[in-house]
Amino acid sequence: MIPEIRISDYDYRLPDERIAKFPLERRDTSKLLVCGNDGEIKEDVFHNLPDYLEGNEMMVFNDTKVVPARLFFRKSTGAHIEIFCLEPYFPKDYNLSFASTGECEWNCIVGNIKKWKNGEVLQLSVPDDAGELNAIGLTAALVSRDGAGAVVRFKWSGGLPFSSVLEHCGKIPIPPYLNRESEEIDYVRYQTLYARHRGSVAAPTAGLHFTDEVLAGIKAKGVEMERICLHVGAGTFLPVKSESISGHKMHNEPFRVSRDTLCRLLEKKGRVIAVGTTSIRTLESLYYLGVKVLEGKEPDYVEQWAPYTREYGYTAEEALEALIGHIEKLGTDSITASTGIIIVPGFNFRMTDRLITNFHQPRSTLLLLISAFVGGDWRRIYDYALGNGFRFLSYGDSSLLYRR
Repeated sequence: MIPEIRISDYDYRLPDERIAKFPLERRDTSKLLVCGNDGEIKEDVFHNLPDYLEGNEMMVFNDTKVVPARLFFRKSTGAHIEIFCLEPYFPKDYNLSFASTGECEWNCIVGNIKKWKNGEVLQLSVPDDAGELNAIGLTAALVSRDGAGAVVRFKWSGGLPFSSVLEHCGKIPIPPYLNRESEEIDYVRYQTLYARHRGSVAAPTAGLHFTDEVLAGIKAKGVEMERICLHVGAGTFLPVKSESISGHKMHNEPFRVSRDTLCRLLEKKGRVIAVGTTSIRTLESLYYLGVKVLEGKEPDYVEQWAPYTREYGYTAEEALEALIGHIEKLGTDSITASTGIIIVPGFNFRMTDRLITNFHQPRSTLLLLISAFVGGDWRRIYDYALGNGFRFLSYGDSSLLYRR
């Protein structure tokens, strides 16, 4: 049954001065709130995260990489149009699109789209002395539109792959609630140290706190570290506009998990700690993909309300075994799918025991996920954070939450 949850019950006052507009000088000096099984709240520094680990856990990181997805073009009249690349349209595959060397098409959000006609070609807006950018000759043509969304065809010269074109011409898409333009520091700090696979337009921000020293401390504790990859879309910033969460359309995000990681999840001896809400969405989606295999369906997509519309009698182990068998039958080394899953109070967590995450916006789907994970105790946790000087949102402080 689709839950009827009032989004107004997940509101709180977040003063603008509590939103971290810039990162701290050092990643792991952020505060760490720890809320254990018993509900006791402790305050520490993120550098000490390894002290809270038992040594037999598995920690799962999202190694997606943020791309400089904001591009600024100008019309012949001088009007400026911003294009925000969301996901590849043709070629559809991320790797193939980033490897394109002259032309590709992307699904985009376009600012000032009313001033852009279908088929009209725009030139990249660059300063007169930017010879390298002018040599790339990047242009954009509007193929089709749907509200502020559009399919845009990019063309360029010089034989560069599109990934390099974005690195040269684009800007890092920092969150809109920072109310500032991206700066040089964002190119380094709005990216995790372990980012590997290009494709996100928003960072998996729970990972922004990790340093080489913290990762070494986790390893020394005997914790197994695994990587998944979910490309974070702009939908992560979309507010819930409906009065009930049942009226909210969840965004769809692609992910990839290797066969080796699935096998280690199946064989795990201790608890699983998800680094970030993107990791937990991926891990919990694996169960429903496995169910699809068990029921003779293609494991390509997890529907938004799949966890709530029926009872599931399969164990997590059975689902993982089915998924591994499916991969082996195909002769591949990973499962690639997408998820629209929404995690709200009433969700049955099957894959995850601990969560490392930042502090999220009021009235957001991420706040509902936190509530589901801590058994509805989110407000006491957030009141503590607000009352004790914690910094909020993407560049803010962190928490280690135990599932209850």
